[in-house]
Amino acid sequence: MIKTDELRGIIAKNNLSQAKVAEEIGITPKTFYEKMNKGVFGSDEIEVMIHLLKIENPVDIFFAKE
Repeated sequence: MIKTDELRGIIAKNNLSQAKVAEEIGITPKTFYEKMNKGVFGSDEIEVMIHLLKIENPVDIFFAKE
């Protein structure tokens, strides 16, 4: 399960919009919002976000246990 609140914070810290992140990972903003609500992204999308957002500890965000 993805910690979407933390991911939103990291996106904001990088001065990006969720729409811009969606564009960078190759999906529409609508699809991005749906994936955020479900807390599910594909591994290729996660990889792009890790690099784009300079996430140092991706396991803590993308592979969090409830």
